[in-house]
Amino acid sequence: MTGEMTDTEGAASPDTADRRRHIVRLVLFAAVLAALFALMAVGRVVDADEIRAVVTAAGPAAPLAYVVVSAVLGALFVPGPILAAGSGLLFGPAVGLGVTLGSTVGTAMIASQIARRAGRDSARALLGADRADRLDGLIERRGLWAVVGQRFIPGMSDTMAAYAFGAFGMPLWQMALGALIGSTPRAFVYTSLGAALGEKSAALAFAAAAVWCVTAIVGVFAAHRGYRAWRGRTPR
Repeated sequence: MTGEMTDTEGAASPDTADRRRHIVRLVLFAAVLAALFALMAVGRVVDADEIRAVVTAAGPAAPLAYVVVSAVLGALFVPGPILAAGSGLLFGPAVGLGVTLGSTVGTAMIASQIARRAGRDSARALLGADRADRLDGLIERRGLWAVVGQRFIPGMSDTMAAYAFGAFGMPLWQMALGALIGSTPRAFVYTSLGAALGEKSAALAFAAAAVWCVTAIVGVFAAHRGYRAWRGRTPR
């Protein structure tokens, strides 16, 4: 009897060790993201004026340079509103909006791909094959609109959400298109505010404030509706 129990424990130990390895991997990845968030979003170690000076030095290629630089900095948790406002200040409301959206999509793609490589295998292993397959099916059907909806929720970090989506295997095209659609209202808001500062345009500032209010209301409504739908599907 003792021999059988020992064999059973010995057979289970590799699975336990593998599970612990995946947990440690995800915890370390989350710790790195938390440290980056604290350093960049809270500590504000990046100087926005220096970024604008570097980009301006690129001359005619400045908009493209700003897209690339902002996409990378966004993936490092430099606050998106600061980058978007800088875009509006440098390039005006029209070109600035295109630059902001380009960098937003770039950030979403970079973050999701990093998370996909660093955490997807571990997330699937912890979920188990059946749950992981069901999650893949759910992402295939509703992943795009999950990304769009998340972008409307006030106070949620888009970059952190992109890392989470990537860890659960969100396809790159859904991340890119979802970020483009869902980020457009807020991109307009923060880019227009930056442009309004540069052009001293009260009308542009008022338009940005109006769009921000509408976006916030829609985001709160969508979050509440999504929570109620989730509660309705949760077994009691």
